[in-house]
Amino acid sequence: MLHRRAWVYGWLFLSPALLFLFAFTHYPALNTIISSFFSTPRGRRPAKFIGPENYQEMLQDPVFWKVLSNNFWFAAGTIPISIGLALLMALWVNSHLRGRTLARMAFFAPTVLPLIAVANIWMFFYTPGFGLIDQIRGGLFGLPAINLLGNPDTVLAAMIVVAIWKEAGFFMIFYLAALQSIPPVLREAADVEGAGRFYFFRRVMLPLLMPTTLFVSVNAVINSFRLVDHIFVMTDGGPNNASSLLLFYIYETAFKFWQTGYAATLTVVMLILLSVLAIGQFFLFDRKIHYQ
Repeated sequence: MLHRRAWVYGWLFLSPALLFLFAFTHYPALNTIISSFFSTPRGRRPAKFIGPENYQEMLQDPVFWKVLSNNFWFAAGTIPISIGLALLMALWVNSHLRGRTLARMAFFAPTVLPLIAVANIWMFFYTPGFGLIDQIRGGLFGLPAINLLGNPDTVLAAMIVVAIWKEAGFFMIFYLAALQSIPPVLREAADVEGAGRFYFFRRVMLPLLMPTTLFVSVNAVINSFRLVDHIFVMTDGGPNNASSLLLFYIYETAFKFWQTGYAATLTVVMLILLSVLAIGQFFLFDRKIHYQ
């Protein structure tokens, strides 16, 4: 009787969270998958089942392949650099550094800024002729103005820099917490054995940080696919879709061109890509992770 009562109380405590999880996560995901097999409703004309036609259209859509390629290069540029920079910053502010509290706050500050504010700050940096970058280039080196956001060859790299600046401090917090959880006796034992700092980092610290690296890398992959605000404010996907990413293309398809069925198809593909990448990361890091 006591066991049954505890079981009922447990489900009663879980039910509010399960209700919200189903209402705002599972149901929308299932509804999106179903909608991807239907046409877009127009006025009084309801959506009708069209099977895999949306997926066939996607495979023949040159813009989809363009934004998918952009997303690949965006992820390749942001994920390793932001994680590596976050680890370096965490190691630095975890050391016996004067003013390390101020340094931690400075590194973490971009994380708490609203996305629109970050976009406007970097718009000031990138503005041709008047921006901070061109003021430095022209004032110190006499170089002509450059339009980083208006050039298809440089716009994606410029957006990568903004994303790294915004995310590295967020990932640093997790690495800093993981570093502070490493027992000091390990460092003392390494000193007794005569191990150098680099050897201790490579053989002791890095394996202990692998669970954090897995968590951070999964979040970095998700962040690389969910960028919309910066693109909306800074480039609107241009020039010629050179800075458009997959989620921004989904936003445009659904709310600008009002093709909700095709947008659902693109969303399903993005969810599949993220799931495959996340599962692949778990298998990749599983043998290298040491759980304390």
